[in-house]
Amino acid sequence: MDAKILLDDEYFMRAALTEARKAFDSDEVPVGAVIVCKNRIIARAHNMTEKLTDVTAHAEMLAFTSAGNHLSSKYLQECTLYVTLEPCTMCAGAGYWTQLDRIVFGAADEKRGYSLFGDNLLHPKTKITKGVLAAECAELLREFFRNKR
Repeated sequence: MDAKILLDDEYFMRAALTEARKAFDSDEVPVGAVIVCKNRIIARAHNMTEKLTDVTAHAEMLAFTSAGNHLSSKYLQECTLYVTLEPCTMCAGAGYWTQLDRIVFGAADEKRGYSLFGDNLLHPKTKITKGVLAAECAELLREFFRNKR
């Protein structure tokens, strides 16, 4: 009997965590993102602000560019962004312009998360799912910053 892989929010968040671990291993803040369209990952990215010396090189921003290139479109209306940390205001604003269908994030960002400023930073049609694999996402961040101290 063939085992069918369940492609749910946890499955795709695990793919985002794989990206976050790449960032961790490169001494970048360990945030990872994937963009899914029609149950298929079309973009993968992780933070690269240090490597690229670019403050805008957040996982989400890099994933938006990659997904847009893949679809030959600036709009990601049928896509879901999976990201290990709640998007900041910059990334939420970019998500607004891409017109994402959904954002799924792991750990809340109580210091810099977009939700500190309200949900009006997101496109009105964008649906939000919070807390998917939150403990695992948060622990990777805690470990990174523990090692920095």
